[in-house]
Amino acid sequence: MTEARIRWISGPVLRARTSESFHVHEAIAVGAHSLPGEVIQLNGDEIVAQIYEDTTGLKPGDPVTGTGSALSVPLGPGLLGRIFDGLLRPLDESAGAFISAAATPPAARRFGFEPQVKVGDSLGAGQRAGTVPGAHPLPVLVPPGISGRVSWVAQAAEYTADEPVCRLTRADGAPSSFSLAHSWPVREPRPFMKRLPVAGPMITGQRILDTLFPVARGGRAAIPGGFGTGKTILQEALAKWCDADIIVYVGCGERGNEMAEVLDELPKLEDPRSGRRLMERTVIIANTSNMPVAAREASIYTAITVAEYFRDQGLHVALMADSTSRWAEALREVSGRLGELPGESGYPAYLSSRLAEFYERAGRVQTLGGAEGSVTIIGAVSPPAGDFSEPVTMNTRRCVRSFWALDRERAQARFFPAVHPLLSYSADAEMLAPWWQVQGNPDWLTQRRRVLELLQAQVHLERMARIVGKDALPPAQQLTLLCAELVNEAVLRQSSFSEIDRYCSPRRQTAILSIVVRFLDLAAAAVAAGVSPEKVAGLPVRLTLQRIGEEYGEGRIPGIRALWERMEHEFASLTREKADAR
Repeated sequence: MTEARIRWISGPVLRARTSESFHVHEAIAVGAHSLPGEVIQLNGDEIVAQIYEDTTGLKPGDPVTGTGSALSVPLGPGLLGRIFDGLLRPLDESAGAFISAAATPPAARRFGFEPQVKVGDSLGAGQRAGTVPGAHPLPVLVPPGISGRVSWVAQAAEYTADEPVCRLTRADGAPSSFSLAHSWPVREPRPFMKRLPVAGPMITGQRILDTLFPVARGGRAAIPGGFGTGKTILQEALAKWCDADIIVYVGCGERGNEMAEVLDELPKLEDPRSGRRLMERTVIIANTSNMPVAAREASIYTAITVAEYFRDQGLHVALMADSTSRWAEALREVSGRLGELPGESGYPAYLSSRLAEFYERAGRVQTLGGAEGSVTIIGAVSPPAGDFSEPVTMNTRRCVRSFWALDRERAQARFFPAVHPLLSYSADAEMLAPWWQVQGNPDWLTQRRRVLELLQAQVHLERMARIVGKDALPPAQQLTLLCAELVNEAVLRQSSFSEIDRYCSPRRQTAILSIVVRFLDLAAAAVAAGVSPEKVAGLPVRLTLQRIGEEYGEGRIPGIRALWERMEHEFASLTREKADAR
């Protein structure tokens, strides 16, 4: 181990002199309590490091000990259903709000192991050697960089995460063993066989997202929004209802009271798949704003490393990062203490590259073991005063494919999700159209475009209506406003507190979108034939369509076909009345 002595310290940043060799991103232990840290710069005989604990009491002359390895976290069984800090240390209820620097490590847990190989078998990196049984059985995979022929395998029993369970003989004759868990550097992406192209969406269960702004499985999405627009609530809804196998939720620099609500509510949520607790397939990484700022910067990398670990098991993972703005603020604070030249709004010049490195680790891949796995990143952004032109939001736009902009006015009107349909976009929509065609909606792309054009026209006409009055508009334009209101109520609004409409399957989304678009067509034809917009607005079916999400749940999807026939009949009667009046 190498050693240095502190020369200067300011907050979480220190400088130390040494005559020995350190390397960038090397993990270090600082002071009498061995506070964890990481080397971030080398300047001749001086190292610059950031500390992931409160540095109160450290002084010049205190020792800095290098570990010789990069900052890493242990990956193995025991992650699911637990809450960790930014360095993947367990935050048990008995630990309180902080982990003490001198805290006694918890007793080693034991896990069951069932071998699935025998002596003489050949194993490569990423291949299965056994299983850890449980409510969610996890495979025991050969860690990256290890391969060979099995020379010994442990019997079915319980072991600690660090006890060897299999020994391989490499091609050169050297032995190599591995246990249930292994460490991995958080800043190094885990390897895979190859990256796979877009094949389908990650279903969120939210109509406005899946129908208008879908995110591909293994894609990247951002949720920017000012204070009070519902970012955390939306991410909680996505965590519960999206069709991912594993949820990794990282609270990065959020206020303690908000994070406390998440930590209290998320473990209580019921998993709609199994009826058990959602927490059983969730990992929470909590790093609140009153925790050390440098650990906030590391927590994002810890979370994506955990997500990649489950991806390598052939699972589909959704990573919820709340919020990347606080992570960027941590970068800015550390950069300022280093005396680096600031960029826009004081953020470091490398902000854009750091964001790109993080989002690049999302993807749908073929794992080393040959399975398909994915990591979908959904990052919340908290622009000051809701200004989407600020640096974090603008640089995030360049990295993501789906942009779900939250609107303060919609949020204040209790419209959920408060996603603004004209500020949001999805660059993957056209590539996902074939998937929706397979689901039974060959016109999905056309219908989606029709809805967006209608909402765009609504904004223009509402400006005119404020000047001349709604009644002064021509009938066709009055109908546009009427139909846009219907689209907002029937398709875009979806209450997360509704037992019936809090989740909407692709099949129900297709049925709702198709019948609403058919209403638009019939209404336009009726007005063109001389029917007044007031008559269209008075149709009983229109009122039913406004509440279609509440009245036609997952069990009543076939009933939408009967509603379709009723709608056709009402419009036909309306047209006949107009013709008879002539």
